[in-house]
Amino acid sequence: MQARDIRRHAEPARGILRRGVADGPGEHLRLLPPAALEPYVHHFWWVRWRLAAPVVAEGLPHPSVHVVFEEHDGACRAEIAGPHTGRFVKQLSGTGCAFGIKFRAGGFAPLLGRPMTQLTNRVVPLADVFGAPSDAWARATFAEPELDGRMALATAFLAPLLPPLPAEVVRVRDLVERMAADRTLVRVDDVSLATGIDLRTLQRSFRRFVGLSPKQVLQRFRLLEAVEQLKAEAPPSLAELALSLGYADQPHFARDFKRIIGRTPKSFATRTP
Repeated sequence: MQARDIRRHAEPARGILRRGVADGPGEHLRLLPPAALEPYVHHFWWVRWRLAAPVVAEGLPHPSVHVVFEEHDGACRAEIAGPHTGRFVKQLSGTGCAFGIKFRAGGFAPLLGRPMTQLTNRVVPLADVFGAPSDAWARATFAEPELDGRMALATAFLAPLLPPLPAEVVRVRDLVERMAADRTLVRVDDVSLATGIDLRTLQRSFRRFVGLSPKQVLQRFRLLEAVEQLKAEAPPSLAELALSLGYADQPHFARDFKRIIGRTPKSFATRTP
């Protein structure tokens, strides 16, 4: 059986704010990791493009770390992107390819070995975390033309470095994923009450293992939900949406949305991608 025949596809991406229309061939895949990496890694991703004119992509990132190997018009770089508090904007041009590893919230903490806040809003070279051995990994990755081969290289490099996750990291990881799925958790007090974890402990654990505060994580998931609902064919009214997301009123929702997304909910809902 071919490797591509047993690929397990991840769920569609959420939080795409703008995806430019490419005028050339391209490919975008999101694949689940092997069992050895599942406690730490959410999925692998792969993008290839060949463009006659630049295209701008814009998105609202999840509270995650990405390891990225990118080739662009012959130049290569291997980097680690920490959790970001804002949106990202990326211009694609010419010919390129990017292979990425998206870690689950908290899943990168054992590899970093220090508070995740040291990676917040930062992009650092691969060797800053993994040292000189990562140079060989990067060279092999850039020399490998196929996605399956790159995933195998990533698994071979990372699996021996990943210890069993400490119970506190597992608790934070699972709590972040619950916050993403449970729409009744709209305030930090809700999270504290539902879990029995006091606010100070929540804040300390999130900053250490996620790199963002519980409030920032909750707000990110609320805005990700808002983006998806506003992109629907029949979006709810802004007042209804604000209420469903736990905002006291529409102005507070609109203010948060504009600060992070860069435009008002109304302009986002009516804008053609």
